[in-house]
Amino acid sequence: MVFIMNKLIKKPELLAPAGDLEKLKTALHYGADAVYLSGSRYGLRAGAENFSLEEMAEGVALAHKKGARAYLALNIFAHNADINSLPSYLREIESIGVDAIIASDAGVIDVVKESLPGTELHLSTQANTTNWRSFAFWKKQGVSRVCVARELSLEEIREIRDRINIEIEAFVHGAMCISYSGRCLISSYMTGRSANQGDCAHPCRYRYALVEETRPGEYFPVEEDERGTYMMSSKDLCMIEHLDKMFEAGIGAFKIEGRTKGIAYVGSVVRTYRKAIDRYLYNQENYRAEPGWMDELKAVSNREYTTGFFFGRPGARCQNYLSSSSSSPTGKEFVGVVRRVTGNEVMLEVRNRLKIGETLEFVGTGMESNSHKVETMQGLGGGLLLTANPGMTVVLKIGFETSVNDMVRRQI
Repeated sequence: MVFIMNKLIKKPELLAPAGDLEKLKTALHYGADAVYLSGSRYGLRAGAENFSLEEMAEGVALAHKKGARAYLALNIFAHNADINSLPSYLREIESIGVDAIIASDAGVIDVVKESLPGTELHLSTQANTTNWRSFAFWKKQGVSRVCVARELSLEEIREIRDRINIEIEAFVHGAMCISYSGRCLISSYMTGRSANQGDCAHPCRYRYALVEETRPGEYFPVEEDERGTYMMSSKDLCMIEHLDKMFEAGIGAFKIEGRTKGIAYVGSVVRTYRKAIDRYLYNQENYRAEPGWMDELKAVSNREYTTGFFFGRPGARCQNYLSSSSSSPTGKEFVGVVRRVTGNEVMLEVRNRLKIGETLEFVGTGMESNSHKVETMQGLGGGLLLTANPGMTVVLKIGFETSVNDMVRRQI
């Protein structure tokens, strides 16, 4: 518990994405208080690796060992076939001991209450909860936490907090859907892949042009740009510079988007928000966002950043009309992960090609990093290497402390 605005409240939770077991371990390593994950069915990220029942059990046990919580996303909009098979799936995961179920469909919530009575229920942002009466309704249904619709301002969230005693969760970082709180219908219409069943084709990121019906094959740009116009491509959300305002609005869980993103993204974003949250809790009155935090977040792929709807309707400044792809303007490239440390020797699992003479950055759990120039590199058999390709494991000798699961990257 901490004091905020002269009120004793629960310490805010940093909730991180876990698209697979490795990403879960990375999120916990860099300081997540909780992780959210999905099994092979019923989640809205079919593109993520997701978890088998065995992996889920391992991941949840690891989270609990580290004092963290693990939430299972069952947040699709279910059809009859989904509802009919859900009870048997819930029986399969019952013994795993997830700390809460994330759902958006009223039928799914009803089945969870019947099949796993007493299980904590969190309402997904997909449920489009935009007013305090809806919060009150869901509380009556047994929901203990609501992830607010992305279209709410901090002022609206503050009013909900003042009216309803319920946990409030909000996204603070990551990609945003152009559709209302992510309820996309375009993907299903254009490609037959339902976003609300976890299989979004991301048509909002496509490049569009105008076509006049009597002149098929002739394409006219919506704007004077030879690449076309990305008229539905939102910038990514980033609230790192405004966490104090989110605390004061009564948000109790800060959620990071990105179950389909890589471990470099998960590690960098989690470590940065961990530092910011801890800084605020340590000294609320003199809290200031450090420029280095934004620099760190720009080091991971992004579509430029916006504060979304938190300060009112954003209009065109929330959109990226030039590109649908992510990029890293600061030029940091992920190289690998530390898998073992023995004295001054580090066993590095290589993910991108590594050569003698390159300078590496070992990314620890704090905001400080250590640099190392690769002057010698050994294979596991002891032979010296000039180059290491992805999938190889090499041994480096370094002159500073590092930890298992630390990321390693380089400037490009």
